[in-house]
Amino acid sequence: MNNKKKNELINLTGATGTMKLALIIYITAVIAFVIGACTAYADGDPITTVNNLSNFIFSLIRAIGLILLGLGIMQVGLSLKSHDPSQRANGFLTVAGGIIIVFTKEILNMIVG
Repeated sequence: MNNKKKNELINLTGATGTMKLALIIYITAVIAFVIGACTAYADGDPITTVNNLSNFIFSLIRAIGLILLGLGIMQVGLSLKSHDPSQRANGFLTVAGGIIIVFTKEILNMIVG
């Protein structure tokens, strides 16, 4: 790379006035965000926050399990109507999986003690 190209890259001589202005605004904004950043602290006890998050996640898991449980019961009912043994087996497996998912929190609490 020759010396003229190097100076053009460093000095931004090829840039227009609006490009230079945009670069200056961008650099100023980055510096302002870095200097003005402050640490945010959570209010209250962190254990209660973690417990609340855990309860929320387990309630979502329970809702998914209830949906699967309903789907499995529907599958078993349809298989009894159509006399399809493979659909009946899939329905019972879905019901069993839904029950396990619904009671995940209780199962984990029982394992942990």
